Amino acid sequence: MSADITIVTIDLSFHRAATGLVRATLEDHGVTTRELLAPHERAFELFAAGEADLLCSAWLPSSHEIYLAPIAQEVEKLTVLYRPFAFWGVPDYVPIESVRAIGDLARATVVARMTKRLQGIGPGAGISRFSRVALERYGLAQHGYHFENGTLDDCVTAYEHAVAAGEWVVVPLWQPQYLHETHRIRSLEDPLGIMGTVDDATLVARKDRLGKLPSAAVEALRKLRPGNATISKLDYLVSRQHRDPIDAAREAAAR
Repeated sequence: MSADITIVTIDLSFHRAATGLVRATLEDHGVTTRELLAPHERAFELFAAGEADLLCSAWLPSSHEIYLAPIAQEVEKLTVLYRPFAFWGVPDYVPIESVRAIGDLARATVVARMTKRLQGIGPGAGISRFSRVALERYGLAQHGYHFENGTLDDCVTAYEHAVAAGEWVVVPLWQPQYLHETHRIRSLEDPLGIMGTVDDATLVARKDRLGKLPSAAVEALRKLRPGNATISKLDYLVSRQHRDPIDAAREAAAR
């Protein structure tokens, strides 16, 4: 039995890396796959409208529950691929005695040195929503800190340029993410709990589409649990070495 399956992927590199694993698994069972890429909200809209059979992946509950909730009865959670979490981070050369927690960014000595722009990604990402709340709840906006939406490249480039110059900088980030493969980034404590919990990065399927798949393929998807470290490495291969996500997934599986 074979089927054509459409997977909608949130258009960020680590989501594409995870989808590479899903597609490789399905194609190993004779299933032809195609991928749709879309920003956060649009990906869930396409999934809800039936334009895709699978979505990779919903970060539940903190980041994406608000998008999945309206169609919760129509979907099945197949597997937790990894366990992501959002945080604000600083380069490890920023002394922990100076900046241990988000609230420390308001200290006069830190305000004097820290870059005030927090360069983020798209507005629909959980880290983007959390960051705007954090600026207000921790009283940082009054010290000149501000969050800017942008692309993933904007976020990464701003951080790497700051590090190259030895600047103090805050990056709104998450695990897994390929920057962790090349940089030592210390997460800041968040006593107010604004950055959410550790999420389950969940592969979700429309219940009415699962019958298109061979039972062995569905079972293989249920057993797919690569974890944070694997996704981070795949993200690096896809983003930095420009590898095809499916090829990178097959290489990782062969090791």
